[in-house]
Parts: sequence; structure tokens; C-alpha cells
Amino acid sequence: MEMPKPNQNHDKLKALTGTWSGQETMSPSPWDSKGGTATGVIEAHLDLDGMFLVSQYRQEREGRVTYRGHGVYGWDEKQKVYTMYWFDSVGTDPGGPARGKWEGDSLIFEMKGEMGHSRYAYKFHGDGKFDFSISRSSDGKSWSQWLESTWTRR
Repeated sequence: MEMPKPNQNHDKLKALTGTWSGQETMSPSPWDSKGGTATGVIEAHLDLDGMFLVSQYRQEREGRVTYRGHGVYGWDEKQKVYTMYWFDSVGTDPGGPARGKWEGDSLIFEMKGEMGHSRYAYKFHGDGKFDFSISRSSDGKSWSQWLESTWTRR
């Protein structure tokens, strides 16, 4: 049996590769009663022979690192969806991947977890920039945006 090779779906994850700087605005939430602004850095690269994109994320507020994350993005050939596994300094088991698809120039993931539904949206501008947002929902129908950010490739 021949080993699987990356295909055009894996190649689309290249849009996230590189080192990125971002400005973030967060609404008040159970994790942060005040909300506020932060800066972030993402370092992402293709790994495992191009089958997955691996990212390291660091958030800073008031001059100190306040949150870290590790993302693993892939393509599930059987289910024909993108997957995003997210692990972070909060330490909560993600319970599985968020599943996503491309809609035009946006890569959108959704999942349901202990705290309700989450939507993660990446909108690419083709000029070394993308917007990222996280929205939350208790029922998967009515959404409120929790985080919005703009990212620039260094």
C-alpha cells in the first residue's frame, strides 16, 4: 500500500503558514469578565510531510504573556472536512476537533463542547492579512462574537 500524500485540500492550509502579528479585541466572557485588547503572535508551518499545519500562539496583555495555544489543522479525507484540534494553557481537553470548510476566502470551523457551540472564522485578504473571530452560541443558531482580530504576516 502506498502512503497517502497531501492533496489540494492540504495545500489550502498553506494560507496560515508563517509568522503573524495580531491585534485582538475580546468581549467580556466567563473567562475574562472585563474583556479588553491584546496582541498576539502565531507561528505556523506544515509538518508531517505536509499532512498537517501546526501552530503556536502567544497572547500578551499589559506586557506579559497571558495565554498560549497549540493548534493542529488537517484534512479528513473520509469526512471531507477540515479539522482543528486546539490545546491551550487553560488545560481543558478540547473533546475532539472543530470541523470546518472553506466558504469563498474564509475557512470556518464549528464545534460543540461543554460551554456550548463555538465558531472560528478565518477570512483571508490575499495581501498577507487575515481577520479572525470567535463566536459563541448556546443553541448553535444565535451567535455572539467573543473575539475579533486582524493579523499581518511578518
